[in-house]
Amino acid sequence: MSNTKSISYSIQPASPEAHIFRVEMRVPKPSLKGQVFTLPAWIPGSYMIRDFAKNIVTLSAACGDDPLPVGKLDKQTWQCAPCEGELVISYEVYAWDLSVRSAHLDITHGYFNGTSVFLRPVGLEGLGCQVEIKCPEGPAYEQWRVATSLQRSGAKPHGFGVYRADNYEDLIDHPVEMGTYNLLDFKAAGVKHEVAITGRHCVDGERLCRDLEAICSYQAGLFAESLPIDRYLFQVMVTGDGYGGLEHCYSTSLICKRDDLPQPGMEKITDDYRQFLGLCSHEYFHLWNVKRIRPQRFLEADLSHEVHTGLLWAFEGITSYYDDLSLVRSGCVDVESYLELLAQNITRVLRGSGRLKQSVTESSFDTWTKFYKQDENAPNAIVSYYGKGAMIALALDLTIRLGTDGEKSLDDLMRALWQRYGKTGKGVPEEGIEQLAEEISGLHLQGFFNMALRGTQDPPLEPLLQSVGVGYALRPATGSEDKGGLRKVNGNAEPLRPVLGARINGAGGQPRLAAVFDGGAAQQAGLSAGDLIVAVDGIQATAKNLEKLVAAIPAETEVPVHAFRRDELMQFILRPLPPPEDTCELWLLDASDKKQQANHRRWLHLSN
Repeated sequence: MSNTKSISYSIQPASPEAHIFRVEMRVPKPSLKGQVFTLPAWIPGSYMIRDFAKNIVTLSAACGDDPLPVGKLDKQTWQCAPCEGELVISYEVYAWDLSVRSAHLDITHGYFNGTSVFLRPVGLEGLGCQVEIKCPEGPAYEQWRVATSLQRSGAKPHGFGVYRADNYEDLIDHPVEMGTYNLLDFKAAGVKHEVAITGRHCVDGERLCRDLEAICSYQAGLFAESLPIDRYLFQVMVTGDGYGGLEHCYSTSLICKRDDLPQPGMEKITDDYRQFLGLCSHEYFHLWNVKRIRPQRFLEADLSHEVHTGLLWAFEGITSYYDDLSLVRSGCVDVESYLELLAQNITRVLRGSGRLKQSVTESSFDTWTKFYKQDENAPNAIVSYYGKGAMIALALDLTIRLGTDGEKSLDDLMRALWQRYGKTGKGVPEEGIEQLAEEISGLHLQGFFNMALRGTQDPPLEPLLQSVGVGYALRPATGSEDKGGLRKVNGNAEPLRPVLGARINGAGGQPRLAAVFDGGAAQQAGLSAGDLIVAVDGIQATAKNLEKLVAAIPAETEVPVHAFRRDELMQFILRPLPPPEDTCELWLLDASDKKQQANHRRWLHLSN
């Protein structure tokens, strides 16, 4: 399989029951000083050092047929002794991480990202790559197929065999799924899209493809030209309880729970299916925003260590704004459903006091050590550049629309970013988005960006949403299940009930504090994350009744709370507080204001 102008790999599920991939890399002309090779420490799109090399179980080298000494330089880098012939590196990778970021193998399926299994020959990254994907041995695997966006180089469609990549960067951007998956397909903007669904599931494939086609076609039209791809693959792993996605240039890997898929005969869109479509929409929008329109600091990023940028508020936050917006603009959900999603995101952001301490540019820069390594104090210390980034994108969109009387919008900014940076392959400078926004709109937006990006204030959503015919208000939550949403028409206001001011982990039926919120009753009483609540005012506490026990305490009353901290039983004096006004509700304003209604239709791309 090897040739003198490419690096050759072969990978085989050598022992599915033991979760072992066996990999071989052949370097035809290694460095005469002793070839160095390494495995990435992180994967693009997931900004955390994951040390994939820790899963390499065995590794050996040979020069032709002769064993070759190999030594380790650091946690993820090796160097061979000089070799004048073809260098062969053989190694085994343990694959037992059921996520979109790494590798997983068992007797039901195999999955891997290139960053988890393909060593990089230092200095030879620009060479083309050949990859032979082999089937596990044995009759149990005769029906297995391959789902990947890698270019075939001899392999039959969905078959095991030889694939190719332009270089190492291209090689690690095409995850591979193998097994007995369910395969669907549709066309969007003239390009074939496939959906490979792995895991036990039941799905209305026709409806799923119809909805995905609408979303993909809308997003292609947003950028006003043909898709920058000739193929696309949705890899979907179905589990009992999972959620997540990771973007690639020609595919996306997704994890969802079974209830997220549309069921045969299902008439209305469920919350679970709406969430799944939003996930698909988010990862597909990354086809442009982050995979091709990229921060300058991500160009040729060194995957051996952290690469910092303050722009994730845009690359994830703007994408998070468009993921749900695409659902209503494509016709997959109605306006009320979209406003509910919008209100729920605003609520999630407002319920974290960390937004008052950390800006979104700081959150972007520190994602490696804070956002992706959240602890029990995260709600009080950090802000999500996804959630608040989406709020800022909404505010920026409506600010531009309002300031230009509807002539320009965030859509125009995205198209300009695509033309200037995405199509040319140039990286976006740290101030590039701000400068381009002022250029395309003709507005002075520096004050807005200083407030929204480098400050910790909440964007002024109420007047901005009013300009497009949407009412905005905040109220206290009615309970732990209240996520915010549409304003209830003619609903009776529920009395305010005292709250604990903490998030509960109710595993096993016992209420353990997962997080204690700044200024809340639990924090003022001295309770801490990890405490196991035993009793409130002498009554046994459970995960089901704790909220009710606290809500029943009369105003201005102090009661004893008993809790285990580690193995010590402690007593605290709790004085419950009223719930804060951190729950967003949105509603459509009276249709009598014609200008508001015209702005509303333009914003959501609604017909008259």
